Amino acid sequence: MPNGVRASSLEARWIKSRHSNAEGNCVEVAALVDGGVAVRNSRDPDGPALVYTAGEVAAFLAGAKEGEFDHLV
Repeated sequence: MPNGVRASSLEARWIKSRHSNAEGNCVEVAALVDGGVAVRNSRDPDGPALVYTAGEVAAFLAGAKEGEFDHLV
């Protein structure tokens, strides 16, 4: 699945964090049939999706859990 594919064209179940707020400041993720993970902007559900491998997502989540990106917010 290429990056930039139209998110609404993916046959996927999109989910977002329970920490998302009422202003719509959130991203949504979806597991793909090939084992990848797609990410989209919740305010633009027909817009492009970024697609990552399971390994890429695992590496990112490990860093997030360890606080490596806390300086960004």
